Amino acid sequence: MTDTRRAAAVPAPARPGDPAGPAEAVRWQTEVRRDDGALDELAAEWDDLAERCATATPFQAAAWQASWWRQYGRPGRLRVVLVRRGGRLVAATALHRTRGGVLTALGGGLIDCTDLLLDDRYTDEAAARLAAALPLRRPWQALELREVPPGSAAHQVYAHWSGRRHQLLDSLCQHLPAVSMERMYDRMPGRTAQKRRAKQRKLEAVGVRAERVEPAAVPAAMGELLRLHALQWETRGVTPEHTTERFRAHLAESTAGLAERGQAVVYRYHLDGELVAVDLLLLGRTFAGLYLYGAHPGLRERLDVAGLLFATGLAEAVAAGVPVISLMRGDEPYKSRWRPDREHNHRLLLGPRRGAVLLSLRLAAVRGRAALAPRLREPVRRLRALLRR
Repeated sequence: MTDTRRAAAVPAPARPGDPAGPAEAVRWQTEVRRDDGALDELAAEWDDLAERCATATPFQAAAWQASWWRQYGRPGRLRVVLVRRGGRLVAATALHRTRGGVLTALGGGLIDCTDLLLDDRYTDEAAARLAAALPLRRPWQALELREVPPGSAAHQVYAHWSGRRHQLLDSLCQHLPAVSMERMYDRMPGRTAQKRRAKQRKLEAVGVRAERVEPAAVPAAMGELLRLHALQWETRGVTPEHTTERFRAHLAESTAGLAERGQAVVYRYHLDGELVAVDLLLLGRTFAGLYLYGAHPGLRERLDVAGLLFATGLAEAVAAGVPVISLMRGDEPYKSRWRPDREHNHRLLLGPRRGAVLLSLRLAAVRGRAALAPRLREPVRRLRALLRR
């Protein structure tokens, strides 16, 4: 089933490369697709738009979005909102309706950056038309976007939303400039930098061999990564979702698609002829992200695993000319050694102008959990410590 809304043609100044000629009015069209095969059909258009969107990340690529929907989506709940100018796609977002009725972006808790796609040449009007096309007119309709980075395209749409809206802080993300390792040491106090250099020399002396995986071999490498990841967290509590078959299938399919487009890089690490680690680096236009890795538990006893993987990822980011290397979400202690810059993602909530019942309920639930979180932090910490014994 397809729900299509078309706007009247509006005159627009001709620009180089416009489909319409100088004397013609350029037609803007909006469309909401609800069919489960929409993302596969739109893949070529989708990636073409992503290349024209400065804020797009690998999480917004067609390979990631379509793969996630195949493994996690429920039939009938997909909403793909599209805006075309002169027949060319200039704005897009893929949403799904949750069990509670709230619309949200694809990816759930698996992604570190949620965003929409806007053509850089028509950002303002494309954002306004995408906002107007969002299916949020009734009291029981609401949109919640988690993990939206500052300065993203989603904020442009948020600014144009004429109904009720709320912006809250979300997860902490940490990032560093993608510079040489030697310049990275300059960010640290002298003694700390000296220790880091010593650990790096030890890594080189041990003789770990890093092998860049070809795109055709990526699915097999993802299986190896998850096997090592499960071993790595065996005694510390692995994330349950990372052990599921659907996550395995999604990671293999999406990463293979991203690798073919140069948006993902996978490394295998061998020591004494044995595979000891595999890691996945996502490469966007504005950042490289250390997404997931698996390392044999015995490797941690011999060398600095985090330092090893970071050095490889940093070298890839520098070679690709990406300005930032992201340590992604979370405040794990090992990340602080590099003195990263810290900023929070945002949570955006949108609803209709009047009678936004579902939005009000969702906002109350989010604020209630935020107020309760500090009281639960210490009991949860104690419970985790008890489970690790």
